[in-house]
Amino acid sequence: MSGSTTTQPGVATFDYATWSQLYPALGESTNEAQATEYFAQAGDFLNNTPRSPVQDLVRRTRLLNLLTAHIAQLNLPTDAGGNGAGTVGRVASAAEGSTSVSFDMGAQSGSSAWFMQTQYGAMFWQATAYLRQMRFVPGRSPRPRIWP
Repeated sequence: MSGSTTTQPGVATFDYATWSQLYPALGESTNEAQATEYFAQAGDFLNNTPRSPVQDLVRRTRLLNLLTAHIAQLNLPTDAGGNGAGTVGRVASAAEGSTSVSFDMGAQSGSSAWFMQTQYGAMFWQATAYLRQMRFVPGRSPRPRIWP
């Protein structure tokens, strides 16, 4: 497989050829070395070990590819279609004469704001909503303590 990293059990691997086909606009502007590093960075946000909360490797790979696209989009210069100029959020208004653009993040929690900067990050955030919910793990009731 061209562009993939070494395979380890329970770890999603990066395949540049597949990623660049999934995200052709980013693939044109992001070389394999950059994309591979962005995939490694994506692992900082979503655990890519056998202990990951996303145990399905196909799903985890899909999510990590979305994160890789998000990071690539953030790092691309604006002339290549990226957010390299530091703009954050969606375009709220634009004017042509004397050129004016304003951006709006809307009402976002502190955690989601970074992800909402690109369509890929927003998709990742939505797809992982189930990971941000409280989980109840049933167990045995504690043994009652009886004093002598």
